[in-house]
This record gives sequence, C-alpha cells and structure tokens, in this order.
Amino acid sequence: MEWLLRRNCSISPAQLTLAYGALCLLSLAVASFFWLQGAHLVMPFAWLELLAVGAAMVIFARHAGDRERIALNGGRLIVELTNGRAVERMEFANGWVRVEPEYSERSLIELSSRGRRIAVGRYVRPELRPLLADELRNVLRGRWLGPQTETV
Repeated sequence: MEWLLRRNCSISPAQLTLAYGALCLLSLAVASFFWLQGAHLVMPFAWLELLAVGAAMVIFARHAGDRERIALNGGRLIVELTNGRAVERMEFANGWVRVEPEYSERSLIELSSRGRRIAVGRYVRPELRPLLADELRNVLRGRWLGPQTETV
C-alpha cells in the first residue's frame, strides 16, 4: 500500500522551459526593435528582466517535484519527504506508529515511534488531513476495508 502526496503543479518543468524560451524570443525581439530605433537602454533592461524571470522559474522547477511518499511494506511504514534535492527517509515498525495531528485538527499529521517524529500532509488540503490520518491509522491496525465510496 502506498500514498503519494505531491504539489498540484499546473505546468511541468519541460513546459515551463518552452514558455520561458518563447518569452525570451519575444522580449529580445521587442528590445532589438527599440535598440535599432536608438533606445539603447532597452536591451540591458530586457536582459535583466529575463534573468530575473529565469531565476524565478529555476526555483519553481526545483520544487515542482516535491512530494511525500508513505508506503507500507512488509511490516514497515516507510516515509520519504522530497524537498528540492533533499530527501528525508524514515522507517517505522507498524505496531509502534502513532498517527496524530501535529498541533490541531487542521495541522500536519505527525507520525511518531520510539522518539522519532516526522510530519506529513503538506500537499493535502487541511480539511482532508483528518481523513488521511484515519486511513493511515486503519491501515496500520489492519482494519482498512478499501476506498469508501457513496452510491446514489
């Protein structure tokens, strides 16, 4: 059993690169036109603008793949948090894991066992975190019956 929680990104890094390339071409074309007309300060500002936008896009692309992976595998609960290039991994024995809100009902979900703690649920809407916590508790205790659906 596995839960994969990630950011809701509307554009992939590849699409972002294409959009940035198109922006560069358009901006440099406009700046070149005005530079040829004698407005020589337009070109340095266009390059400065493209550099700033490029830096912002690199930061976005670096964190577009951020995720939380929670897996139940052979009596072990494995939690992996990926933030940029950093990956934090923790393993817990199923029978010893406590699942509870970190501070309040709408805060992150804290998984703890034998003095080790990790918070998950960053990419889950706050009102849905209690449902995820309940599902984790039920799976860890062997009481999960599968996804619950309503029939109308």
